[in-house]
Amino acid sequence: MRLLESKPDNKKRSPGGTIFSIILHSVILFLAVFATARAGVRRAEKPRQEKISFVAVKKDEPPPPPKKEPPPPKEAPKPKPKAPQVVEMPKLPKEVAPAPPKGFKVLPPPVNIPTSLPTIDLSKAITNEKDFSGKGVAGGSDNGVKGGTGKEGDTGKSAGVADHGPYLEFQVEKPVEKIGGDAPEYPPSLRESGVEGQVLAQFVVNESGRYESGTVKILSSSNSAFTAAVKDALPRMRFSAAQIGGKKVAQLVQMPFQFHLAK
Repeated sequence: MRLLESKPDNKKRSPGGTIFSIILHSVILFLAVFATARAGVRRAEKPRQEKISFVAVKKDEPPPPPKKEPPPPKEAPKPKPKAPQVVEMPKLPKEVAPAPPKGFKVLPPPVNIPTSLPTIDLSKAITNEKDFSGKGVAGGSDNGVKGGTGKEGDTGKSAGVADHGPYLEFQVEKPVEKIGGDAPEYPPSLRESGVEGQVLAQFVVNESGRYESGTVKILSSSNSAFTAAVKDALPRMRFSAAQIGGKKVAQLVQMPFQFHLAK
């Protein structure tokens, strides 16, 4: 590239052309200097604006807390052993002087034969002919008592015990026995549920062989429904009365009642 003025030209230039040339070259130089200066300065880049959209991301559900194992069941406190139930025993009948049995005397053979005659008082009766009637119990006497347990010479007026009761089983000669009557009815609710059990009752059987009203006492029971069934059935039961010396007496009875389902 050559400047316009560097080209050889023999022709004369006019003053106007010279001024134009100078102005043109000045403009070109100015532009060149300006372009160089602009190239050396790094334009500050404007921050680029970007639209940012926030999207709510569904958070992962936290894992369920670990199940706590239930604590081992506490052992139920052992029931305290019940104190043994004290059964009130009736008072023993009062002992009285027994009478000899109603009967006849038996003369034992003599062991030692006397060698001399005894003195005889004819003013006194030696024997009572009624004592040798042969009726009644051997070893008794005419003035004895039926069922008496005494011996000859005893002055008692009864069989040997006061005439009252009730007696215990070991005190009677013939204890009470059940001979009839309805058995306790099995409660329907317990039958349907398959529940079995037992009741131990204590009561008095009088001289007529019947349950003495108001004397029942439940010593043990597995269910109150069984207890009610026993109490309801007692008045309908029949017993043979206890006996002492052939005489019927009242006796205190302890009787178990079992409730079992047929299999």
